[in-house]
Order: sequence, then C-alpha cells, then structure tokens
Amino acid sequence: CSVNGTLNGGPISAAAGAVSAAGAEKRQGFPERETWTRQMDFMMSCVGFAVGLGNVWRFPYLCYKNGGGVFLIPYVLFIFLGGIPIFFLEIALGQFMKAGSINVWNIAPLFKGLGYASMVIVFFCNTYYIMVLAWGFYYLIKSFNSTLPWSTCDNPWNTENCIEIFRHDDCQNGTIGNSTFGNLTCEELANGRSPIIEFWENKVLNISDGLDEPGVINWELMLCLMAVWVMVYFCVWKGVKSTGKIVYFTATFPYVVLIILLVRGVTLPGAYDGILYYVKPDWSKLGEAQVWIDAGTQIFFSYAIGLGALTALGSYNRFNNDCYKDAFVLALINSGTSFFSGFVVFSILGFMASEQGVDISKVAESGPGLAFIAYPKAVSLMPVAPVWAALFFVMLLLLGLDSQFVGVEGFVTGILDLFPGKYYMRYQREIAVAICCLLCFIIDLSMVTQGGMYVFQLFDYYSASGMTLLWQAFWECVVVAWVYGADRFMDDIARMIGYRPFPWMKWCWSFITPCVCMGIFLFHLLNYKPLTYNNVYVYPWWGEVIGWCLALSSMLCIPVSLVYKLSGAKGTFRERWENLTKPVWGGHHLEYMAPDTDIKSLASLSPGTEENKVIIFESVM
Repeated sequence: CSVNGTLNGGPISAAAGAVSAAGAEKRQGFPERETWTRQMDFMMSCVGFAVGLGNVWRFPYLCYKNGGGVFLIPYVLFIFLGGIPIFFLEIALGQFMKAGSINVWNIAPLFKGLGYASMVIVFFCNTYYIMVLAWGFYYLIKSFNSTLPWSTCDNPWNTENCIEIFRHDDCQNGTIGNSTFGNLTCEELANGRSPIIEFWENKVLNISDGLDEPGVINWELMLCLMAVWVMVYFCVWKGVKSTGKIVYFTATFPYVVLIILLVRGVTLPGAYDGILYYVKPDWSKLGEAQVWIDAGTQIFFSYAIGLGALTALGSYNRFNNDCYKDAFVLALINSGTSFFSGFVVFSILGFMASEQGVDISKVAESGPGLAFIAYPKAVSLMPVAPVWAALFFVMLLLLGLDSQFVGVEGFVTGILDLFPGKYYMRYQREIAVAICCLLCFIIDLSMVTQGGMYVFQLFDYYSASGMTLLWQAFWECVVVAWVYGADRFMDDIARMIGYRPFPWMKWCWSFITPCVCMGIFLFHLLNYKPLTYNNVYVYPWWGEVIGWCLALSSMLCIPVSLVYKLSGAKGTFRERWENLTKPVWGGHHLEYMAPDTDIKSLASLSPGTEENKVIIFESVM
C-alpha cells in the first residue's frame, strides 16, 4: 500500500516494509519512549498512586458521618457516573497520545491549557503532600522508645493542663477521684489537654499564634523532610523501569499492615461497637445534599483525577494494552481498599472510645487528626505500644510515598515531553528530577516553621482542593467529547484495544460526568466558608487572597491559554477554531493507523521541525 500527500509543508510517502517513525527517531540518536517492563508494573504504579492516605483517613470518617452503610449508595453511583469514566479517559488518552499531561492535549491544541493546569495542580500537590510523610517519618522515629513520648505528661513540652487519663463519664458530684492525679474538679477536667495533642502541637508543630508569625524552623522536622525527599528522588530518577519495581513493595506492603492491624483491632474491647458505628445505616441521610456532595468529592480525591499523573503512567503503556479492563480493576481495588480500611480504623476507634468512657463520636476523626492524634492515642493504650505505633507509621509512610513519587514522575514526564528529541541530553531525567525535588523542598521549608501548619492548610484547602479538580475534570470531558469528538475517541480506543468500550463511557463523557462535575463545583462555590484552623483561628484576609491565588493559578490556565491562542491566530473565528482544534499526531500514530486512514486526519502529524519534513513509516494494521 502507498500513501501520498502533504505533511507540514513537506511530502509524505509510505510503503509497506518501510522503516517505522520510531526507528527513524532511533537512528537520529533520540531515545524511544520508555514502556513498562511488564504490564503489572503499570497496574501497581496506578494502585500506588491512587490508593493513598485519603482511602485510610478520609473515606471511613465520611462513611460514618454520612449514614454508615447508606453512604455506599451515592458513593457507588458516583463511581460509575464520574470516577471510572474520567479515570479511564485519562489513562486511555495518555496511552493513545504517548505523551505526558501537557503534550497529550495535542489531541486539541487549543486546549493545551488543560495540561498546564494539571501540571500546576500536581506541582502544588507534590509540594505540600510530602509534609504528611515528613510528620509520619518523625512519629516513626519517635516510636522506637520503650515509652511512647506522646503517652505521658512528664516531657519538657507538656503544660500543667496535661492529663494522661480522664473519663468524663466518671465526673459525678463535681469531683473525680484519681489516685494518680489526686482530686480534680470537673472544671479542671474540662480544661485538661491530652498528652498526644500537646506532643502534636507543642513538640512536632511547635505552632505559633497565626500565619503572620512564621517563627523558627524545626530542625528535626526539616531533617525528616530532607530524608523523605531523598527517598522520593532515588525512587524516580531512573524513570518507569525503576519506579515500576519499587511500587511492588510500596503498594502491597500497606495491605499486609492493614490486615495485621485489623486482626489486632477486632480482638480489642469495644471494637464491635466501633465497627457498628461505621456500617450502621441511617436512611434519613440520603435526603441530605451534603451526603451526595461528599460522595462525589471523595471519588475525585481518591481516584487522583485531574492531576495528569494517570495520563503520564498511561503514556508508558504498549499501544494495544487493554486499558479499558485496567480501569475497572483499578477502580475496584481503590474503592475496596477504602471500604476495608474503615473496619481497621473504626475497630481501633471503638476500643479508644471504650477505654476513655466516651461516645465514639468524640474520638472519630479524619485527615491528620486521625493519623497524628486519634490513632497514636489508641496505640498508646495497647500492650507493646511501640510495635503497633511503628507498624502504623510504616504503613502511613508507604501509602503516601508511592503517591508522592508517582506524582513527581507525572510532573517530570510532562516537563520532559516539552523538549523535542533534538534537545535530548544525557542524564536529563536525573537533572530534571533533582531540580523538581529541590524546588519543592525549598517551598516546603515554609511548612517546617512554627507557622508551617497554617501554610500547609492554605495549600491543602485551595491549591488541590475539590473545586480545582472538578474544574479540571469538567474541561477534560468537554474537550474530548465535544471538541475532538466522543465517537472519534471511541474509534481510537477500539484501534488500541481491539474492541469498542460500552457506549456508557461515551454518554458519561458527553453529558453525565460534566453535569456531575459542574453541579458539585457550584455547590462548593455557593457553600464556600473561609478557612480556619481547629475551628478557632480565622485566617487573615491576605491569607485568603494567597489561597485564592493558588487556586486560580491552575483554574485560569485553561481560559487564558484559549484566549491567547485564538487571539494570536489568523483568519475568521471559524478558521482559527478549525486550525487550532486539529490534532497534532505523533510518529507512533502513523505506525499504528490503518492503511486506509483518511490522510486529512494526519494533516498535522507533529510540530513543523526540520527533522519532521519527511516521514517514512510502516503500516502494521
């Protein structure tokens, strides 16, 4: 077969038996794009990235808060309405375009701002998420003591209000008898502070009075942060060949620890009551809008959607990998982990409530409050406490570590894809990863100061919040379904995997998922509340301005890039639109496309560089 036409102003010729574009690239000295050694490497990397701390510390609390088992109804519904469709879209897009989060939008170049937006979000994520790992690493080191430092009140950082054991139910007739601490009035008991809270606030954070008081750097915490960044660097520096091996350990070992903790948890007194609180259905909750919003937001958080890292992971797949099947398997693992971890968490919280003589609602926490206050407190009440503390924080570290280094991998992939092959240099990946890690570490120094927690919360609340991810997911669906064409993309997927996915995917991308994303986005916007710390400290106006700047820095990438490209193009609006939404194909598309492919669809194979004036390729399908 032969094809003749014009490509970027130069001739195209094709004949069976001619060399592939990839081969031409290789002869010119440019390396081919890496692929996973085994397909299981990709699966493990996706599990490591998407299954993270949110599955363990956020989902169980949301399930308990929003009606127990009833919460699974909106949760499962949103998995099929938003989670799986966008999860599959991002992986399939990366696999089809063989590019990271920026160049993948060559499928509709006018909307390349989507790529820049995802890069901004994942950069912010990489910057602040690692602080959780630094805190976890600090707790892990402190666990190697015969007596856990957060279990007693005789440390230098404790105050006179510190009380080791107190039971509110025993407070009768104005006094509580306690042989260890003497008689305490109920008023003194109410003002008492747990040693774990004092360890967290006075020792780990050494927290100041506000965002305007940064204070001094906590050197111990800074060394922990440095150690974690070094670990991340050496996990990522050699690319997917090494990353794909490391995730076998970091993605599977947390499950071993979760099973061990569950076995230990269910044998503790009060565990049954805790698990009952977790799954007991409260049908009245289904009528509350907040329950549905929480379910939708949790799906977008836990599936790691909109960050561009899934696209980067998919880009290292073989072109004909069955990513449709992969998406369903990964979704099942992700949501299954969330549900399973709830039994682990609430068996321990039930024991803690039983020991303290309070209702479980008093000890149920989510986020850092669960990881660094509730769980360490529960561990301190167990026999052989240091062993269980070390196990928990090893699990926490590994859960976060693979999410972190895959996030860095996604960011670096996007950056390196911006440089064409002729700019390739030896060790460019190692240098790019080093610069990325160093830059993030410098920003992180603001989070290891006394005012660091206020900075951390700013990043967490605004930079990679539900609103930014929902905005990103909405535009991804709109661009693929309405600009490129949902049917056209379904054909491309069929060319890759050998069959067409169920039409449900097309309907979701075109109508259902964008409506779900925009609905939850508007709900968040209308119910916006200013950021506070511990419901006490209210951030100053300039702190909120910084927060909104972090949020808008990614959200505005899309409209600003669109307006800039349209205004810089020539011709009528219709002509500009048609030229700027014409896909820019890569060499591998010529290799894999059928011989009878309409040559017009190949009219913009790749950017007009000198080495791409003449392309010789082989049709293999």
